[in-house]
Amino acid sequence: MPAPLPPPNFDAAAAYPQVSAVRAALAARDWPALRAQLAEPDPHGRTVLVGEVGDATDIEEFLRGALAAQPEDPVAGTLLGAYLIRAGWRIRSARRAQYVSREQFAQFFDHLRRAEQVLIEVTARHPDDAAAWTQRITNARGLQLGQAEARRRYDQLAKHHPHHLPAQASLLQQFCPKWSGNWERAHGFAQECAAAAPAGAPNAVLVVEAHLEQALDQDTLGKAGAHLRSAQVSREIHEAAQRSIWHPDFRNGWGWLWVRSTFAMAFCLMEEWPAAAQQFQAMGPLGHEAMFGYIDGDETKQFQRFRDKAYAKGGLA
Repeated sequence: MPAPLPPPNFDAAAAYPQVSAVRAALAARDWPALRAQLAEPDPHGRTVLVGEVGDATDIEEFLRGALAAQPEDPVAGTLLGAYLIRAGWRIRSARRAQYVSREQFAQFFDHLRRAEQVLIEVTARHPDDAAAWTQRITNARGLQLGQAEARRRYDQLAKHHPHHLPAQASLLQQFCPKWSGNWERAHGFAQECAAAAPAGAPNAVLVVEAHLEQALDQDTLGKAGAHLRSAQVSREIHEAAQRSIWHPDFRNGWGWLWVRSTFAMAFCLMEEWPAAAQQFQAMGPLGHEAMFGYIDGDETKQFQRFRDKAYAKGGLA
């Protein structure tokens, strides 16, 4: 029997070296070094790095100082906005609304409103800034501004970056029932993004994410798997794979671990073990939380469990 595989490495720095450089610049409060890293020319990559800064703690004073020194710099404003949004969500927590106190909600909305003020300035001066618009799409959801406003923000971004996957993923969440949307709109938007993107682009993963959202809304994993194995859903997931991860032009660029992990999870629930094993193998020792934590909150355990089963049943044990 082969030795058990170690837990997956979910650290973004293992896949993207720029993340380590951003973290080091933040730790040193080194604005020139941080600004240099955020000069990343790929809009997807810059949005990922902005999110990394947003996840940091206790850096508001540092970012406000940078913005005060360079008020027209889109990077300083976007980073401050991202930080305030994430800090607000940490205060609110991921608990259901009935378990969040009035004080938590008050601080949550205060952070989001302050982020909105900063990000409005950024997008007014720099309407092509994909990272700033992506933060504004996420903020629209938190501020409960509605689907029409969230879509308006996305459309403004899409004028300049029509296939910006991070923004599409954020808007897809807005269209799900848990954010007052519906499945028809969620699936329609996912299909729209997949069809418009070039062959080999990662955007078709949104089709899979929408189906996983609906599947995991079922009562049990058995029902979730049955939903994904239905003829129409299975066909749409396979078509999405053909347009992305199975296409010869697919590349492991920014976000690739999320894309492969999402497909791997879907294939596992569909009991298509060779296809799942192929994605796990492509990731090697790395991985992404994707939606594995939806099952019982322990994404590492579930990723390992599915990976082991895929290797055993998919011919890669």
